[in-house]
Amino acid sequence: MLTHQQENLLKFIINFQKQSNVTPSFDEMKIGLGLKSKSGIHRLLTGLKERGYIKKLTNRARAIEVIKNVVPTINESDVKDDTFIAVPVLGKIAAGHPIEAISDNTNYIDFPQSFLGNGEYFFLNIEGDSMINAGILDGDQVLIERTNDANNGEIVVALIDNNEATLKRIFKRGQQVALQPENPSYKTIIYGPDRIQIQGILRHLLRSY
Repeated sequence: MLTHQQENLLKFIINFQKQSNVTPSFDEMKIGLGLKSKSGIHRLLTGLKERGYIKKLTNRARAIEVIKNVVPTINESDVKDDTFIAVPVLGKIAAGHPIEAISDNTNYIDFPQSFLGNGEYFFLNIEGDSMINAGILDGDQVLIERTNDANNGEIVVALIDNNEATLKRIFKRGQQVALQPENPSYKTIIYGPDRIQIQGILRHLLRSY
């Protein structure tokens, strides 16, 4: 389990590498996270390395390899001998501005059973870029565990006003609910509790190259 600051740094590195094809410097990481000293960045990087999320490459400047992403992804080598079950694809979900509520269809994806718990699951197709700092891109498919509750900081499918669905990180603040994007181009929006229904929690991500 990562601390909030460790997760923020990992997401910053991933997004920076995608946009610039280079790892950010200590100064860029310090500014990106709003820290006052490079020593704080060093401690965060050490924690990420110890937890197996990054690897520092020797004899190369700015050389950090991201080994594990913030959102779990599935590798083909992990599931060669697994049993597969059919998981429904319920439509598209906005990682950006909310779109119309999810509707059922008849598409299914065969998914390894060992990656699933005892709950009910479904897939959604991602549309938009508001969650890119969590490693979720436009065109990805996300596996959602159906539930109507979530902990602060989890990425959820939220239904707004029984009409529009979106994928965001959720924070409960007293009697209010904040839906937070993972892209500085978008703003966190705060709602009254009667306007938000949690429909599921993000568990895995699929991506086609």
